[in-house]
Amino acid sequence: MLYPELFRQLEAVRWNMESDIPWDRFDASRLTEEQAQTIKMNAITEWAALPATEMFLRDNREDSDFSAFMSVWFFEEQKHSLVLMEYLRRFRPDLVPTEEELHAVRFEFDPAPALETLMLHFCGEIRLNHWYRRAAEWHSEPVIKAIYETLARDEARHGGAYLRYMKRALHKFGDEARAAFAKIGVLMASARRTAQALHPTNLHVNVKLFPRDTIQSRMPDPQWLEAWLDRQIQFDAVWEGKVVERILHNMSLLMERSFASVQELNRYRKEVTAAVAAQAALAAQPRPA
Repeated sequence: MLYPELFRQLEAVRWNMESDIPWDRFDASRLTEEQAQTIKMNAITEWAALPATEMFLRDNREDSDFSAFMSVWFFEEQKHSLVLMEYLRRFRPDLVPTEEELHAVRFEFDPAPALETLMLHFCGEIRLNHWYRRAAEWHSEPVIKAIYETLARDEARHGGAYLRYMKRALHKFGDEARAAFAKIGVLMASARRTAQALHPTNLHVNVKLFPRDTIQSRMPDPQWLEAWLDRQIQFDAVWEGKVVERILHNMSLLMERSFASVQELNRYRKEVTAAVAAQAALAAQPRPA
């Protein structure tokens, strides 16, 4: 099992909200209204770990190891929401999200293949690590800068934990896992070709609720994410390139094969998908009597 070891590793570096956040360094003159509004939006977005955890537990009922790890991931992700709300409670109480605003992002996700979902969230942790690093640079107020730096480190560690479960999946499922991971890797590394930010909170997850079936569509301002990325923290092509590089680097390590570009990863996806199809066709052939 991976859960006991991952619990110890994450427990050893867990930060304390009271003692590890430099609350006494707050400088009101360096917090703008625009910046404060984005903190509220991120606090609500982080609350979406709740429906994501419900999805993970439902779709991984046969995997008690991974389901147990969700107890750690869920705790730390909800803590992200809480520390952002605590910042607002202390310094901008008028912007603390209401319970109704938080509850609005809790809705049921349609069932999805567990391997694809695992890879999707692995890539999501990489992307969020880079978003928060850029947010820390954009903010000028010292306390919120420190908070975003802290959250970014958490997201990187979560990505590492997901990667451990992905390595385990390769041993259990072989080419099926390789095909699933490559498929989502190509999607999540192709953000420059899409009109929207490729992150789990911005993807459609419930066909019956479409188009209000993304986390972002249920925010107080559904358009805030694109403005935050493009106009505020300016998550440009250079930063997007960093995300793509990390995805390709980790896929290279995972598959023990070098991927220098999304195109190379896509060729690999086609190759391994064909292998899975051939295996399925062979298994479907009638056996001689």
